[in-house]
Amino acid sequence: MEQLNDAAGLAEVSAADVDPSIIVPATLTRKKLGRGFWVFFAVAFFFDLGFAVYFFLFNLYLLDLHFNERSLGLVGGALTLGSVVGTLPAGWLGRKLGLRPLLAFCLVSAPILGIARALVFAEWEHIGLAFMAGLAMCLWGVCFLPMVAALTDEENRATAFGLIFSVSIGSSAVGELVCSYLPHWLAVAGFALQAAETKRGILIAACCVAMAGLIPWFLLRDPSQKSDPPGASGAGKRTREVNGFLVRFLPAMALWSAVAGAFASFSNVYLSKSLHIPLPQIGLVFSAAQVLQLCVGLMTPLFFRWLSLERGVLVAQVSSAIALGLLAGTKDRGLAIGLFLSFSATQWMSSPGLYNVLMSRVPPQERGWASAATLFCNAVVQSGLTACAGILIVRFDYSRTLAGACGLAAMAALLFAIFVVPARTWVGKGNRRQAAKVFNSGESTL
Repeated sequence: MEQLNDAAGLAEVSAADVDPSIIVPATLTRKKLGRGFWVFFAVAFFFDLGFAVYFFLFNLYLLDLHFNERSLGLVGGALTLGSVVGTLPAGWLGRKLGLRPLLAFCLVSAPILGIARALVFAEWEHIGLAFMAGLAMCLWGVCFLPMVAALTDEENRATAFGLIFSVSIGSSAVGELVCSYLPHWLAVAGFALQAAETKRGILIAACCVAMAGLIPWFLLRDPSQKSDPPGASGAGKRTREVNGFLVRFLPAMALWSAVAGAFASFSNVYLSKSLHIPLPQIGLVFSAAQVLQLCVGLMTPLFFRWLSLERGVLVAQVSSAIALGLLAGTKDRGLAIGLFLSFSATQWMSSPGLYNVLMSRVPPQERGWASAATLFCNAVVQSGLTACAGILIVRFDYSRTLAGACGLAAMAALLFAIFVVPARTWVGKGNRRQAAKVFNSGESTL
């Protein structure tokens, strides 16, 4: 769920000009969150926890079914393609039916399709069900951010986003750690199961956890949707300047998101097949990566304030490309794990910054359209690159494919530096404060 996690950074971020309670738990006592938010928080907790475990384990389950990286790439590409195809119709349905019924359909259909994916064996069945699962999962992306925004106000929205994403990361880390050791615990308890059977049971249980979000859903009321500002709709209102910026921004953003998403699709398989790391240790690595991302997320506001928004994004992108390049050239397990953690941290840091660059350069009435265009381009490019990555890994190896990913990441950073960074010049401390204020005012419309 790469696009939703990016929105965690779309909050107030200045270190000097913003109340430090933004990152202090005591803020919960002052910026009261309503009952509706806490009900939706419970829905999101179950759904995120279940599918965090599911997506962590699913590729490893396919390996036990003797799928190779080419097949994994086709399955992952079909999942992304389904999300692309379903996003615009889901948005239309959300306007017609409301968010609450659309959310209920997601909470039912996505886990059922997840269970079905765990029970089939043929490649064509997995590709078809992955496409359908993408159609179902995109409903969560359509509902999530509008629901949180409608259940909060300007004063407590940043606190709400920070809380819900932090708990999501923490619960995912715990869930992945537990499912990594669960096969060993079952063996100790005397359950003689094959690896594929154990993983299948965990996948089905994870889907049941995700579907448990239906329990708090019954207490959830459909929030009233805020009307768009005057002149917010209509292609005639889109200025030439906004379109020109998107032409420059979208290629760099789509290429960067595709590289990061494609590597994420194969990262657990890379640790298993290339570095020969057993499943329990893979769980520890992913849990460490999520804890590191959580810590980096807290430091990101200071980082962007220090360098400015655009320069901070560029530094994070270059650091990620360097980590991929070094990862391609190393065979040492410990060093490879360290580089993987470094890439996870820097890539996580760059994504919210990119979305804030987008929103700071687009008028408020155009942010919905610009965000939709960005997500659509990201998903289209990522679906193709994920499928190609699986084919390339089979034909060549992980080292050469990672070297290619390093080149594409560097190209995305170069596009960003050439076409986006020079568009606004930040000089001196005063302009750095301006960047922080822009970051503070950026509000997610994804």
